[in-house]
Amino acid sequence: MKLPKSIRAGETYSLQAVMRRVERRQWWLSFSGVLVTLLLTLGIVSFSLTVFFLQRDFWDELNIHLAMRALVGMVFLFVVYVVYQQLQIHRFRMHLVAQEELFSLIGENAADMIAVVTANGERLYNSPSYQKVLGYTPEELEKTSAYEQIHPDDQPAVKLAADEAKKTGIGRRVEYRIRHKNGEWRVLESTASAVRNENGEVAKLIIVNRDITERRHLEQQLVLSQRLEAVGKLSGGIAHDFNNILGVIIGYSEAMQEKMAADDPMREAVDEIEKAGQRAAALTQQLLAFSRKQVLEPKILDLNSIVTDVEKMLRRLIGEDVDLEIIPSPTLGRVKADRGQIEQVILNLAVNARDAMPRGGQLKIETMNADLDEDDARRKRYVVPGPYVMLQVSDTGSGMSAEVQSHIFEPFYTTKEQGKGTGLGLATVYGVVKQSGGYIWLESEIGKGSKFQVYLPRAEGVATEPARKQPSLIAHGLGTILVAEDEPSLRKLTCNTLKEAGYKVLEAEDASKAIEIAKHSDSDIDLLLTDVVMPGMSGRELAENLSLKCPRMKILYMSGYTDGAVAAHGILESGIVILRKPFSRVQLQQSVAEMLTKNPRQGKTEENAEYAKSRE
Repeated sequence: MKLPKSIRAGETYSLQAVMRRVERRQWWLSFSGVLVTLLLTLGIVSFSLTVFFLQRDFWDELNIHLAMRALVGMVFLFVVYVVYQQLQIHRFRMHLVAQEELFSLIGENAADMIAVVTANGERLYNSPSYQKVLGYTPEELEKTSAYEQIHPDDQPAVKLAADEAKKTGIGRRVEYRIRHKNGEWRVLESTASAVRNENGEVAKLIIVNRDITERRHLEQQLVLSQRLEAVGKLSGGIAHDFNNILGVIIGYSEAMQEKMAADDPMREAVDEIEKAGQRAAALTQQLLAFSRKQVLEPKILDLNSIVTDVEKMLRRLIGEDVDLEIIPSPTLGRVKADRGQIEQVILNLAVNARDAMPRGGQLKIETMNADLDEDDARRKRYVVPGPYVMLQVSDTGSGMSAEVQSHIFEPFYTTKEQGKGTGLGLATVYGVVKQSGGYIWLESEIGKGSKFQVYLPRAEGVATEPARKQPSLIAHGLGTILVAEDEPSLRKLTCNTLKEAGYKVLEAEDASKAIEIAKHSDSDIDLLLTDVVMPGMSGRELAENLSLKCPRMKILYMSGYTDGAVAAHGILESGIVILRKPFSRVQLQQSVAEMLTKNPRQGKTEENAEYAKSRE
């Protein structure tokens, strides 16, 4: 349908003005028809009287015939005029239909919700997008006022914006929450435009609403990720030096414990120092976990096996008044993750559930296969469809409000009393799950408990079971070890521990000194034990440099966090073996012994079981 130029050019084209023009044409056509009919009737009657009653001669009759032909011509012209007027009316009506179709096309396909209300808030029109976005049918909206579905806390701001639009004729942007038909609250961004009547008074308001719920959720995710990134940078900055200090504290505490009798008056004090060091080490690991700065050693794992292994520890943690039920899936798939970190996830979720049930309750841990499809990807942000393994931890505790749920994974956020929680437990869980390529979702209601669902990508392969070794000190070690560590206290402790085990130890405070020592060494270097982060040349660069001169030399890195030198995106590179700081004397000696008994550049050390437990 071809529209008038004024419409096509985007000029103002009033529907009421068009209707008035059509109406005037119709009245003018009707009036003209009546007038012409009267004139023709009068002419025909006068000519008939002349012919039949006055008895004029031939020429008069000839004039009458000419007059009749003139009358017929007038009738023909009138018919032409009527047809023209009807065509004009049809043309305007078609223009009105085209406008109506255009308006319907815009209203039905616009993603934004368009509403027309009176100055008193009565609904006159609601676009079909209202039903698409909020679920209400036009009939349901007609029965309610414009403010009924708006959140009570937001109604004053919306009414104030509407009053301003009525007074000034200029609407301003306002955000508010509105209730979906299913009860969910959506966030809308609204602008209003005033429509004035002939007297210049505001008669109607045209309101355009846009659903910005997803945008707000994305902004919240961005704020959370920025907060995690900021704390992550802080954690990474302090982790290296802090882990060095903790390594010295823990190491010398263990050395004193070995030399002291069980009934020594100072034994209890030394034990407490060692425990405090372990707690500080665990706190550092939590900081690195939620900021995703820790080094992971992913392996093919059986989640059922991990849950079974930590069951005894879980029962001690949650207490006798909490009933623990474990429901493993007999056909569960495998996952590729860091075993120690997955254990930490289970323990943290269990402890969180225990704290939500101070008077006891039920804790249920389930494992099952799950497939996330396109529908899940639409409902949940950032989801990659595919096969997953789900770990579900549910409790019958007090539950959480929507406000608490919106902050539950934020670092240092806690609902516990001061001094009873660090606010890092669930933040650590979130960081580990995300760094493992998975997702974690929470369902909770006040008084109805909570349910955490952890989804980890399903992997192919055979699960590897960790080696069960009893930790012990090495009495007689053989070989030459080059130690490169920039922290003097930790370097001294490390070298003394290795010397006690019988190794020949060469000390270097940085990479350049290590290269010089290796160059002048009169014996082959069997192992390079180097810190990853050192001033000047890094440990990775040092290892590559020395490997050219000592191809049979094995390499063991020491590090407390990932900086990209030996781990890409927090995942340990193939062929790299790392000793995590802070380490115990036993772990140091065992890791060195394992490296020296392996073929060059093959294998990885398993994390010491005792150390893993101390971090839980």
